[in-house]
Amino acid sequence: MSRKIAIQGIKASFHEEAAFKFFGEDIDTIECNSFRATCEALKNKEADYVVMAIENSIAGSILPNYTLLQDYHFSIIGEVYLPIQLHLMALPGVKFEDIKFVESHPIAIRQCIDFFYEYPHIKVVESTDTAACAKKIRDNQLTDTVAIANQLAAKLYGLEIIERRIESNKKNYTRFLILTYPGKSIDGLANKASLSFQVGNEVGSLAKILNIFADKNINLSKIQSMPVLGKRNEYNFYVDIEWNNSPDYDSAIRQVLKYAVNFTIMGEYQKNEEV
Repeated sequence: MSRKIAIQGIKASFHEEAAFKFFGEDIDTIECNSFRATCEALKNKEADYVVMAIENSIAGSILPNYTLLQDYHFSIIGEVYLPIQLHLMALPGVKFEDIKFVESHPIAIRQCIDFFYEYPHIKVVESTDTAACAKKIRDNQLTDTVAIANQLAAKLYGLEIIERRIESNKKNYTRFLILTYPGKSIDGLANKASLSFQVGNEVGSLAKILNIFADKNINLSKIQSMPVLGKRNEYNFYVDIEWNNSPDYDSAIRQVLKYAVNFTIMGEYQKNEEV
C-alpha cells in the first residue's frame, strides 16, 4: 500500500518533487490548497506524512509554517534539500513575443525577478502554486500566458519550455521538512534535531544556551525567532542543531533544560547532505 503524502499544491509541484526525492515515486499524493490544509489532512489521518517547505536560499524562511509547526505539534522525521530550477513554459507553438502574462507562486516570481526586469510589458500574476499555473494554461488553452514551474510540470501538462533556468541565482534550493504524527519514525540514526523554546528576559539567557551547544561541539545550523502571540518582548526560538556524537547531544539537551522555557524537541532525524 502506497504511503499517502500531503503536499501544498498539485501534482508536479516542487512539493511533489521533494516527496519523490524522500520517499521514492511509489506514493499517493494528497493535493492540498494551503499548508494548513496539509496539516489538517495529517491530523485527520487522511495522510501519513506532510512535506512542507520551510526555507528558500533566496526568499528566506517561510515564517507562517513555523506557526503551523507550533500549532500542530507534529514530529519532524526528515528533511529534503531540493535544487530549484525554474523554467518558462507555454502551450506548444506559442512564441515569446505572444506572451502578455506570466503566472506563478509569489516566491517563484521573486526568484526570477531579474529576468522580468527586461520585459516590463509582461504582466506578472501571482497564484497559489507553480504547477497549478501550468495546468491552467493546458486546461484553458491560454496562448498569451506562460507559467514559471519545474520540468515535471511541463512534462505532466504537455507544455513546451521556452526559456530554461530563469531563476536569478543558480544556487537556489528549498529545504522541506517531512512531518508525521508523534510516535512514528523512519529508521536511521539521528544526527540533527529541530528544537523550539523560550528564554527568560534577563541579560545573557539566550547566550547561555548557545554556549552550551558550542561547548559540547554541537553545530547550530539555523536559528529563527518568532514573537509569542499577544506577549510583548517574548519570543519563540526555533533552532536546528547537528552533532557527530550522540552523548554530546544528550548532555547538551539536559543542560539547556535548566535555562529554557516551553522546551520542545520537534524532531530528531538524519540531516540531508545532498543539495
